[in-house]
Amino acid sequence: MASIHERLKNKPYTEYSFATRPSKATLFWRRNFIKQIFLFFKLNLKIMRIVVGGHS
Repeated sequence: MASIHERLKNKPYTEYSFATRPSKATLFWRRNFIKQIFLFFKLNLKIMRIVVGGHS
């Protein structure tokens, strides 16, 4: 007899086919304003290096 995981493996819209929920710590770091500002400037500096390097 097949196990429960094998029987539900190919059935769409079962609870096993959906993604897991992020933890509270993950949600905190995704919403952290200071971290988002830092990542924003980090990405902008990276883009500016590429642009300036292409114009020299």
